[in-house]
Amino acid sequence: MRFASIGSGSAGNGLVVEQKNTRLLLDCGFGIRDSIERLARINIQPEQLTGILITHEHEDHAGGVFKLAKKYNLKVWMTHGTHRMLARTMPNEGVAIEIIDSHTAFTINDIQITPFPVPHDAREPAQYLFSDGQKKLGVLTDTGCSTPHIETMLSGCQALVLECNHDLDMLMNGPYPHSLKQRVSSKLGHLDNQSAARILSKIDTSNLQHIIAAHLSEKNNTVELATTALSGALACKKDWIGVASQALGFDWREI
Repeated sequence: MRFASIGSGSAGNGLVVEQKNTRLLLDCGFGIRDSIERLARINIQPEQLTGILITHEHEDHAGGVFKLAKKYNLKVWMTHGTHRMLARTMPNEGVAIEIIDSHTAFTINDIQITPFPVPHDAREPAQYLFSDGQKKLGVLTDTGCSTPHIETMLSGCQALVLECNHDLDMLMNGPYPHSLKQRVSSKLGHLDNQSAARILSKIDTSNLQHIIAAHLSEKNNTVELATTALSGALACKKDWIGVASQALGFDWREI
């Protein structure tokens, strides 16, 4: 199983997970032309995708889903709450929708998927585990805080894509208005570097082959701060921590 990002941040997100001939796109927050160009960077054509999963309805995660799905006849999976929030943006026909339960695992061809609910300011947000039956990739990109259930889901994974949205001091002393600072730092907002590091300190990381810091704020974080926090929790060198960028995401990683 392998995975790659086509971009990660407040301007758009997309992650491709591949096992054998199954290729799933997790979120698509880019316009259709941009999505096609970004997929091409990792040598994927849209028609090679099996389908798209959505974590939640925010524009940077779902804004480009339906145009891409309709053009290339791709099925889309999402929770009932996400479906309700996106209903007005969906085409009347041409896109197959599958409603999922955020507590129930399911399979798409060669990939086993386990969704799990997270605290975020969306209608029914979910994050995901992907597995080939032996190895697991855990993704946690939009949550305001951790929970025991999140930690159970992420424990024992071979690969993690983990939100490091902001440094709390940078956020509080930065250019955002007070209301946005409160929203981002709340328990329904986004993980700061130290909160992400605390998750790593609480879970089983003995099988970990890859760790990617994701969804970094361009105004309220730096690569240095994010990698320092995660490497401290893992007692590893900073250059072992991967980083998903807004412009390029990250290239293929194989488990």
